[in-house]
Amino acid sequence: MSSKNVVYKKICKDKSVGVYMGKRDFVDHVDSVDPVDGVILVDLEALQGRKVFVSLSCTFRYGRDDMDVMGIAFRRELYLSTRQVYPPLQDREKGIHTKTQAKLLRKLGDNAFPFFFEFPDNLPCSVALQPAPHDVGKQCAVEFDIRVFSAESQDAKVHKRSSVKLLLRKVQYAPESGGVAPCVETTRDFLMSDKPLHVKASLDKEIYYHGEPIKVHVNVTNNSSKSVKNIVISVDQVATVVLYSNDSYVKSVAIEEFGDSVAAGATLQKVYTLLPLLANNRERRGIALDGKLKHEDTNLASSSIIKEGVLKEVLGIMVSYRVMVKLVIGGMMGSSEVGLEVPFKLMHPKPDAVKESELEDEMVFQEFKRTYLKGMIGDDEEEEGNVSGGDDMAPKEK
Repeated sequence: MSSKNVVYKKICKDKSVGVYMGKRDFVDHVDSVDPVDGVILVDLEALQGRKVFVSLSCTFRYGRDDMDVMGIAFRRELYLSTRQVYPPLQDREKGIHTKTQAKLLRKLGDNAFPFFFEFPDNLPCSVALQPAPHDVGKQCAVEFDIRVFSAESQDAKVHKRSSVKLLLRKVQYAPESGGVAPCVETTRDFLMSDKPLHVKASLDKEIYYHGEPIKVHVNVTNNSSKSVKNIVISVDQVATVVLYSNDSYVKSVAIEEFGDSVAAGATLQKVYTLLPLLANNRERRGIALDGKLKHEDTNLASSSIIKEGVLKEVLGIMVSYRVMVKLVIGGMMGSSEVGLEVPFKLMHPKPDAVKESELEDEMVFQEFKRTYLKGMIGDDEEEEGNVSGGDDMAPKEK
């Protein structure tokens, strides 16, 4: 059974421009990023002589807009590229890069024009820090969007009723081949003990998928005169905000205190299982999440894979994971700890690609409708509409 050819569409309030896109998720393959393409439909009568532009932007937001102090915005534009769509600056056929664009142009008629952007390879992926339950307003996040607007010129003031924005996501999937399964070991010597304590921790593989249990193999050889009173194992998420402060936020997203002990001269070999899930961390502020599109659910942020040579300062929020194995050692002067850090990657598997030739000829349009609040219009808070046939937005044949 072939996949439906879903098209996302959004029309501005004054009907002068509308944007149509075949997808909203764009994959970062590390060495390249999927290009952004779509079609813009213009209403010449509603334009009233104005020009039409489209822009692709990446914004890092680290505070609510209403927190701006002395004209200093708590947001930074990491990337912005703007193109003029109408009047067209090139032949329409030269702007067609995909079969979806070609189908849309045939369906929408002569007043539809294609657009195409190529992502630079040094931008972060879509990621956000989870707000506390009582927090309101925009969260700390890296966001991407396509904005289409009509105006007298590119630099002229743009009215909200003449512009429309569609949020996008830049995502990374797990590489097809993982690296070597991580393994870390350490030896600890103690005062008043002739022999050391040796600890080894390993995982089955380097890359785990979201929702997959993580098995931690722990091997303890306790030749010392000390005893291990407890073993605590956790999965830590490390989110480093590299853009403005280089702060790192370490959050345990799964933790188990197993209570196992290892007496002096004894050994322990055991496999522990942990499952890091957003479902168990929804109330915790500062957990890094994968970017989401409005009211869709999301998951713990995926590990960041960085292209060699890219400046980390422009990457917004970088995410990594590690398994922490902590042994609590008893002693006459109080307890001490022996710890190991085992790094790994947490990501989504690459979905099966659907070839354009396998898509159904019929296009299913998903329309986004604005929600008008009492006394105000939420330009950036549009609700997503239902899937419809889409013919209502296509120009009628004469």
